[in-house]
Amino acid sequence: MTTARPEDIAGIYERKAREFDTGRSRVLFERAWLERFAALLPENAAVLDLGCGHAEPIASWLIAQGFSVTGVDTSPSLLALCRQRFPDHHWIKGDMRGLALEHRFNGIIAWDSFFHLSHDDQRAMFEVFRAHAAPGAALMFTSGPEHGEAFGDHAGEALYHASLAPEEYRALLSAAGFDVVGYTANDADCTSHTVWLAQRQR
Repeated sequence: MTTARPEDIAGIYERKAREFDTGRSRVLFERAWLERFAALLPENAAVLDLGCGHAEPIASWLIAQGFSVTGVDTSPSLLALCRQRFPDHHWIKGDMRGLALEHRFNGIIAWDSFFHLSHDDQRAMFEVFRAHAAPGAALMFTSGPEHGEAFGDHAGEALYHASLAPEEYRALLSAAGFDVVGYTANDADCTSHTVWLAQRQR
């Protein structure tokens, strides 16, 4: 029986920061979704990357498109890599849960990070998304394909993942003022990721 818990995630990524940096593929299998996300953004958009990790390859791709990136992560070691690689952007140590930056962004992305939160913490995140989204902002995150919990592995440590049901995500997005503009469960063209793309309408 696994003992992985959502509260262990921050410590694991800090302890295994070097392994994450060297082991994370720079092959941009996310490109098609990133391009759809970017197509919803204005020129020189401000993007909030929640769980930015070491900024590669996602934040680096966004920066290459001319966007201004603010990355948030709990790991000081991973953020140090972000600052070293992209010193002209903003890198903040913090927990996405309850985040209050008092700034609104044209785009918000939580790729392979949001799904480490517990069910209740995921539900609470939709207010965080709303509070940081400018009118018309794009929001993209990954989840599981159905309600439940799953356990992965990172450098020999068990990682917790959770997902709500698709219909609950749709209801939460709608309540927060977002319309779903793209959704694929277990996308075969994106290493079986389940991806949500939404846009704020109100």
